Amino acid sequence: MQQYSDMAQPRHHRRLLPRCKPSAINLHAPVACKGIVTPLWRSHRFDAAEKFLAVTRLQDESEGVRLLKEHKIDGVLTGNDKAPGSLALLVLKKDSLHTIAIMQNFSALQKAADGNKPDWITDIKSLHQGGIQRETLPTWILMLVLLIGFIILPAQVAEEKEKKLLLALLQTPINEVQWLIAKLILGMVLIITAVLFLHLLGNFGPLHLFDYLVFIVAGSFCFSAYGIFLGFLCRTQASARTLGVIFYLPHLLPSAMADVSQKLTAVAPLLPSYQLYKPLQSILLENGRLADMTFDWVYLMLLGSVMFCLSCLLIKKRWLM
Repeated sequence: MQQYSDMAQPRHHRRLLPRCKPSAINLHAPVACKGIVTPLWRSHRFDAAEKFLAVTRLQDESEGVRLLKEHKIDGVLTGNDKAPGSLALLVLKKDSLHTIAIMQNFSALQKAADGNKPDWITDIKSLHQGGIQRETLPTWILMLVLLIGFIILPAQVAEEKEKKLLLALLQTPINEVQWLIAKLILGMVLIITAVLFLHLLGNFGPLHLFDYLVFIVAGSFCFSAYGIFLGFLCRTQASARTLGVIFYLPHLLPSAMADVSQKLTAVAPLLPSYQLYKPLQSILLENGRLADMTFDWVYLMLLGSVMFCLSCLLIKKRWLM
């Protein structure tokens, strides 16, 4: 179900999906209302359907679950085995704004169709497993990765440039690439250690450990290389910290807040941080697998490699040293 009340998306978005007639809709077959797959067993007259629902048919419930994980729909309606004659709503997160809007609009639709009869939806289930601590874990991990990558590493690189320590080191047998690799490893070790302590404090871990480690390593490599590159763009520590904050907030907020804002949901996939945040969320909360997220880790590794190469060019040209 896509919410088309005053809180919802603009009217022109209604043309994106096939529209069912607002007269009698037979829901014996699986039906999706952008947001809801609904294999109901009875018919209702949805006189207000055009205002609340955009309905399209799907193959089965499993397809609805897949679309829900891909954030192409907002919820899945199925029959409630515990309360025959009623429905169960499956969503990503129970406490999200999407879930609240679905319940409000479905309640209004029910009143328009059936009056004050018992609620159609009697149970709400969540795909995300675990409590509130586990649900916020991907956000905390992203914060740590970006903090080290955009705040700590740029300041360290700029400090060594400002105090001429880097030039002094390059007079020794250490060459530019070796120094960059050492700084990159330092950033990756800091990130991995911080994430490890976060898991120890929370006393929980991922189900698919290898898949999870791949993304932690890919993310730490990408944003450590990113931070080193930002450090070479600055002459002083102060300018490096300022530039780091300018990059830190735009990478953090759209990804971490994408679930509560449709505008941020549209912006977040354009940022590198989203390619780390969404796989971590999928692995930790939805038991996702690495095979389904090949693009994300390849993207992180390629971006990190590009940033490392750019840093090599800057250090060889002694940029702002």
